[in-house]
Amino acid sequence: MMEISWVFIALGAWLIALAFLSKKFNHPKRKLPPGPRPWPIIGNLNLLGSLPHESLHHLSQKYGDLMLLKFGSKPVLIASSPEMAKEILKTHDAIFASRPALAAGKYISYNYSDMTWAPYGAHWRQARKIYLTEIFNPRRLASLEYIRVEERRILISRLFPLSGKPIMLKDHLPLFALQTISRLVMSKKYFSDHYDQSNSDISIVSFETLQRMLDEWFFFGGAINLGDWVPWLSWFDFQGYVKKMKVLGKNLTEFHKYVLEDHKAKREAEKNYTPTDMVDVLLNLADDNLEIKLTTDSLMGLIQNLLVGATDTSALTIEWVFQELLRKPNIMEKAYQELDRAIGKERWVEEEDFSQIPYIDAIIKETFRLHPLCTLLPPHYSIDDCNVAGYDIPKGTTVYVNAWSLGRNPKYWDRSEEFMPERFIENDIDMKGQNFTLLPFGSGRRRCPGYSLGIKVVQTTLANLLHGFNWKLAGDMKPEDISMEETYGLTTHPNKPISMIMEPRLPLHLY
Repeated sequence: MMEISWVFIALGAWLIALAFLSKKFNHPKRKLPPGPRPWPIIGNLNLLGSLPHESLHHLSQKYGDLMLLKFGSKPVLIASSPEMAKEILKTHDAIFASRPALAAGKYISYNYSDMTWAPYGAHWRQARKIYLTEIFNPRRLASLEYIRVEERRILISRLFPLSGKPIMLKDHLPLFALQTISRLVMSKKYFSDHYDQSNSDISIVSFETLQRMLDEWFFFGGAINLGDWVPWLSWFDFQGYVKKMKVLGKNLTEFHKYVLEDHKAKREAEKNYTPTDMVDVLLNLADDNLEIKLTTDSLMGLIQNLLVGATDTSALTIEWVFQELLRKPNIMEKAYQELDRAIGKERWVEEEDFSQIPYIDAIIKETFRLHPLCTLLPPHYSIDDCNVAGYDIPKGTTVYVNAWSLGRNPKYWDRSEEFMPERFIENDIDMKGQNFTLLPFGSGRRRCPGYSLGIKVVQTTLANLLHGFNWKLAGDMKPEDISMEETYGLTTHPNKPISMIMEPRLPLHLY
């Protein structure tokens, strides 16, 4: 018996040696991108500060525009230049088109059933096609322009009585953005606010509660959850993130199911019901014989993406614009002059006017450059081995494109830390993902499908806030006192919002 045991031991040892040698000769040593030496267990997570995009930017100054880190035990590639962004998002787009399976996708995006966190595959391709052809097609967006106009006028009418008093835009823009997108997506608000109680019979939450839920969705979407990167620690949930995400997921599900049931009841009550909003369109598609059946989770995930994609981002961009403009009153004055010249003082700015106000467009682009919606684009994930810029990138690598770095690259941007809208007058750079120096909406297969709607809301809202009011800092605050510090999440907010005073610029009958 002992002799037989030794035979098995010797055979096992021989097989292990053979497997090792086979791996060694068949898989020569890979040439990996440079990067800092990882620590045991945590990898390079210790190098990330409270603003990960800035930490990674500084590391790229030492290790290069394409660097490889370890988050826990998992490889993470960081692209920090337009050239490397193009490699990831265009040259090798098909390989990097997936998403890593992070806890946020599981617990607050219906087990990866939305479009933001869905892995690359048939479900994701179908969801993107639905968004592009059914939801965000030019004809549908044009038919819903009246809602955007109405909500914009409501915002102006609410701000007007506050003329001469200190206000913070963060107290007004989120409600405006959420009301606008709620009507576009769901026809109704489904939340109550202190301005309007007319829909209290169908409200399931208050505005404050729903806004907090959306804020949490963005926070957890960008948070570094330890359990994602060190899987054996996920059971302990040291940060408490998973516990909070489960609660948030439950609350979001309750809200979205209420919306779906209300729309279903409305459809059943009318014999020849015509879809009036985006939820109706999705419900009609759920009844069709699609390649991938739209489940309740899929519907909730797609509705959720529509809500979060247009609320925080539009309000946030405008808030950053004013942080910058009030630091440089001469730029604001140029904006006023352009609006007076192109629009006049007897009407408001409409969507069709935007080709006539290029300086306002330049202000928006310059804001996106310095304050991208997502400082780190949502993570990509390699579904196969590939070679990027001469480096071997293994299958299963998570990739972050640092949009914050792209906008500060001195090779492409003169005086890159300064807010200078004029650079876009001289050099007309688009924001649709074809120019890799400016990627506010991403690029390639994973580019934000709602770009066209988002930019319409930002453009006309900003233009009318500037056209309708003169703005100045409240109290004894000076332009040089304005802070550009950030609060990190999937989107990045001003850490110290400013208090402003506005006065009407147009004839009073327009308000």
